[in-house]
Amino acid sequence: MFLLKTWRKTAFGVYGYLNFTKSGFMEHSKSFKPEDMQISLEGKNCIVTGANSGIGYATAEGLASRGATVYMVCRNKERGEAALSNIQSTTGNQNVHLEVCDLSSVSEINSFASKLALKQVPVHVLVNNAGLLEDKRVTTSEGFELNFAVNVLGTYAMTELMVPLLEKAAPDARVITVSSGGMYTAPLTTDLQFNDGKFSGLEQYARNKRVQVALTEKWAEMHKDKGISFYSMHPGWAETPGIAKSMPSFSNSLSGKLRTSEEGADTVLWLALQPKEKLESGAFYFDRAVAPKHLMSAATSSSHTVIDSIISNLHSIATLAS
Repeated sequence: MFLLKTWRKTAFGVYGYLNFTKSGFMEHSKSFKPEDMQISLEGKNCIVTGANSGIGYATAEGLASRGATVYMVCRNKERGEAALSNIQSTTGNQNVHLEVCDLSSVSEINSFASKLALKQVPVHVLVNNAGLLEDKRVTTSEGFELNFAVNVLGTYAMTELMVPLLEKAAPDARVITVSSGGMYTAPLTTDLQFNDGKFSGLEQYARNKRVQVALTEKWAEMHKDKGISFYSMHPGWAETPGIAKSMPSFSNSLSGKLRTSEEGADTVLWLALQPKEKLESGAFYFDRAVAPKHLMSAATSSSHTVIDSIISNLHSIATLAS
C-alpha cells in the first residue's frame, strides 16, 4: 500500500507539472477555438457556488458577460456583495444576484433550494465550484467533518435539490462540478469522513474530489432520460485565494507557474456554452477535452464500484441533516 501511494503521488506530480501549470494551459490553448466562447447565454439561469473569489468569481463573471442571469451562492455576505457589485459593474449585467448560503450546512442548502423552488426558476447551468481544504479536523454544527461537508455532502445536496429545477430547463440543463487533479492520488472509499487512520486534510481533499468524479458518472447514468447532463472537470493548478491559504508552500514553490483564475475557469465556461451533442455526459474534462479519470497503474478505477453504497449513505445523511 505504501508503494502504491508513493507511485500515485509521483505519477500525479509528474503528470501535473507537465499539464496543470500555466505552461500546460498555454500549450493546450493552441488548439482552442475562439468561436466556442462566443455564445450568448441570454435567457439562461445559472447558479455558481463559491462565487465570490477565484475560479467561482471568474466563472460567474464569464457567465454574466454572456448575458446569463447568475445566482452567486456565497457563504460570506460582505465578500459576496463586493463580488456582486464588481461583476455587475464590469459586465453591465444587472441580472446577477447574491444568495448567502453556507455550503457546509445541509439545512442552509435546503433553505436556498426551497426559496428558488418557490420562484419556479428553471436552472440551465449549476456550477458546483465551492470547495475547501482544511488541514485540521474540524466538525460542523451539523456534526460532519468540514472538508466532507463542503466538498461532498454540500455538492450532493445542492445537486439533488436542484434536479426538479434543472428538469424545467431540459433538454439543455447541465451540472458542472469543479473537481481537482488531486483525485488522481486517491481511490474511492466509503470512509467519507476519514474516521480511520490519522487525519490528513490533503488526503481528505483528494478523496472528496474522487467522490465528485464518481458522483458525476452516476448522476449522468441516473438522469440520462431527463434532459440533464453532468460533467466534472479539473481547472489545473490555479493561483487562487483558496490555494494560497490552504496550500501556501505549494503556491510559493510554483510562484509564477500557476494558472490565473480565468484560465482555471476556462473549461467551466466552455462546458456551460457548448451544444450538448459536442459533450459527453459523465465525463471528466480538462482544458476543453475529455481527460482520463485514472492514472496508469494507480489502481483507482475498480474503486468506483462502491459509489452506490456512498450515494445511499449520502442520501441518509442529507435526509437526517435537513
